Amino acid sequence: MKTQDFARVVTGTAFHTPARDRLEVLEDHAFVLDTSGTITRLLPPDHPERPALIEAARQRGVLSELPEGSVLIPGLIDLHIHAPQWPQLGKALDAPLEAWLQKYTFPMEARFADTAFAAEVYDEMVATLLAHGTTTAVYFGSVEVAPNLVLAEACLRHGQRALIGKVAMDDPDNCPPYYRDASAEEGLAETRRFVTELRALAGDDPLVLPVITPRFIPSCSDELLAGLGAMARELDCHVQTHCSESDWEVGHVAARLGQTDCEALSGHGLLTDRTVLAHSNFVTGGDMEIICAHGSAVAHCPMSNAYFANAVFPLRAAIERGVKVGLGTDISGGFSPSLFDAARHALMASRHAASGTDPALPPETRGPGTRPLGTVETFWLATASGGEALRLPIGQFREGYRFDALAIATNAPGSSLRYYPALDPLEELFEKLVLTADRGAIAEVWVDGKRRLD
Repeated sequence: MKTQDFARVVTGTAFHTPARDRLEVLEDHAFVLDTSGTITRLLPPDHPERPALIEAARQRGVLSELPEGSVLIPGLIDLHIHAPQWPQLGKALDAPLEAWLQKYTFPMEARFADTAFAAEVYDEMVATLLAHGTTTAVYFGSVEVAPNLVLAEACLRHGQRALIGKVAMDDPDNCPPYYRDASAEEGLAETRRFVTELRALAGDDPLVLPVITPRFIPSCSDELLAGLGAMARELDCHVQTHCSESDWEVGHVAARLGQTDCEALSGHGLLTDRTVLAHSNFVTGGDMEIICAHGSAVAHCPMSNAYFANAVFPLRAAIERGVKVGLGTDISGGFSPSLFDAARHALMASRHAASGTDPALPPETRGPGTRPLGTVETFWLATASGGEALRLPIGQFREGYRFDALAIATNAPGSSLRYYPALDPLEELFEKLVLTADRGAIAEVWVDGKRRLD
């Protein structure tokens, strides 16, 4: 075994979901990483090269062995976070979306023009999200360029994989005068400046990427939307925006454009194979066909949907049609920073949607009879499917994928995850993990093969 063949070796039992209906248990495997944190080999316990590999890694001081009772899972991928809403997490959810934005959210986001305030908040936010297991975060930033670069610096400093967007919004009818781009021209120029400066900051093989980010159609002029679509193609960027989030938004777009959100976004060139559409609660069958045709993805945000959607996202219909779907906390429309919580809310929302909610109806007619999520699909949404949505090699333990991972400790003090080896086969431990793992169970966080929390 040549020592230059690896930079680190991690050994232990791992869970991952390479397909939405398949759990794979990698029992007592050795994960061989190169200097970039990419998995180059996975060796099962009976592989003939394994003993020599482990001994070489031990001699070099680059062997990491999971303790007994711990397991590895891929890092959690949060497809939708509003970074400048972090200070209002868990409050101010008492109004409809359009009123909530004007009363609470726009004033809060505007405060981040103060970069000292932004630096203090973002340093704590990124550290907290990593501690909750979010190894990849897709962030809506604020309107100004400078605080979004402060966020990028925090992600690079803490080692969190991130996609960050300068929010573009110029419509004076739906954006306050103190918090918007002065014109479509300014919104486009500032977005271009942000992409350029972020790429210079992140350097080669970046951990942090820029995202073209029209807030949503009601906040953007047609000129801004079309310009951002052209810029996404020119600069080869990811795209993120809100889509069909609430009755009000759907009605606004229909009245203004005579189209659905998906139809309008497609017309402006904003649907690509690296577009993430937050929410999409009211998408039609035709919308799903458009999303699939472009290879775009949906960030399903069940916690905030319960407050602002007045409807349940048709998750089963979407994934059966082939729509790429991952999960988002939607901080602060969602009240928890934990993607484990988002996953469990997605599971519960799916069960309610499948079984129905009217107790006056007989069971056979109470719901549509669709199949609810199970634990394997739920975990897949939080990991592998999120990686597929972003078209990044993350979310699975496979050769060529980045080693973004969580070490989950069972029976940790203060954690809900209990493991009884004589009673819990590994497949049942996985079910317990999906339903009960919490921050207290996260012993280590790895991004690109480097420890980010221990």
